[in-house]
Parts: sequence; C-alpha cells; structure tokens
Amino acid sequence: MRVGVIQYPGSNADYDALHVLRDVLRWDARYVFHKEQSLAGCDAVVVPGGFSYGDYLRPGAIARVSPITAALIEFAQSGGPVLGICNGFQILTELGLLPGALTRNRHLRFECRDVFVRCEQAGVFTPSAGTVLRLPIAHADGRFVVDERGLSELEDRGQIALRYCDAQGGVRDVDNPNGSVSNIAGIYNEAKNVLGLMPHPERASEALVGNEDGRVMFAALAAAWSASSEGAS
Repeated sequence: MRVGVIQYPGSNADYDALHVLRDVLRWDARYVFHKEQSLAGCDAVVVPGGFSYGDYLRPGAIARVSPITAALIEFAQSGGPVLGICNGFQILTELGLLPGALTRNRHLRFECRDVFVRCEQAGVFTPSAGTVLRLPIAHADGRFVVDERGLSELEDRGQIALRYCDAQGGVRDVDNPNGSVSNIAGIYNEAKNVLGLMPHPERASEALVGNEDGRVMFAALAAAWSASSEGAS
C-alpha cells in the first residue's frame, strides 16, 4: 500500500506516522510536502498531528489554503481513504471534509495522557463495534462541537466512529478529556472514507512503546484496501 503523509510547517507527528507506516508496517509510505499539488500514486493519505502553521488564527485555518489542499479534497471526494489525526482532524473540519469543529478544551488545559475510546462501528479505519482501545492524546483544542441537528445527523448516518469511555467501554462524562459533545473522539464523513480523530493511533502501534492498540486501526485500513483491490481485479 502506498500512503502519503502530508507535511505542514509545524507538524510534529508527521515522523511518528511515517515511522509506523514505513518502518513498522513496512508499507510504501512517503512525505507529501504542503507545497506539492498532487497526491498521484497514493492509495491512502494521513494528515498528521502537530501545530500546522503554528496554529495561527486557529488550528488548521491556514492549512486550509495550502497548495496541497485541492488535491486532498479531490482525493477524499473520489473515495480515497483519508485519516486525520489531532491537528489533522482540525484541518479536515476546516476543509469541510468533516462536519463540526474542534474548539478549546472545556477546562482550558492542554491534555497529554492515555485515554480509552470505544469503536462505535467497523469501518475503513476502525475495528468491530464495541472494541475498546487505549490511545494517547495531546491537545488543547480537542473539544468536538456540533449543533443538535448535526449531532442527530451523525447518529442517524452512523458517522460517529469513536467515543471516549472507561476501560470497560462505558461512556461517561468523567472519561471525556476535553468536553466533546456526546463523548465523541472521532467521526467519519458521510461516505465513510474519511476519518478524523483526536487520539494518536500512530503513537501506540508497536511493542517498543508498550502499547499496540493503535495498530488495529491501520490493520482495518489494510483489510479495506485489500478487499477493494480484490474487488477491482
């Protein structure tokens, strides 16, 4: 599988993503610099975490107008798998590829710790519903917000991918690290090929760091890509 990791000024999880994809999973992964204007040859794209363009104006706002943007939108709208992690999630909402917005954490503090999330449905980046994963977070603007109508549409269309939970999968406000509406940690677009999430699966994908839970998300992508390739042949 050929995966492009978009590299913006201020990205700091770009190497984490590239390392897992290239060195751990042994996929054909490469950086795509923000000034490039094509994603040709990519089977999937990762928009990594960090502070693109220094988070000036607001997280993801300047990345929205970078040269690679048109290619990213075209890739997503044509059905290509796109994974936006942390700042990548913020960028995808700024681009309108995902609904809602990411705002300042409810308690106004930066959060850097492990949390538990529950998969709400199987998808191109998520394992079976009910699967509980322990993943790290590192964000100050991770509070997902959407109005009541938008939340209802996310529920009805099955777009909620992950919810913050306890170790047993129970969804409680006390386990919500940032105040996100309905404990939402990640969402799909309506076509289910674009996922944005605040936790970092790439930072929990090898035994060396003591946690491989995030690896199942990349395994889901590999399975979806393999099924798609077989169907096309």
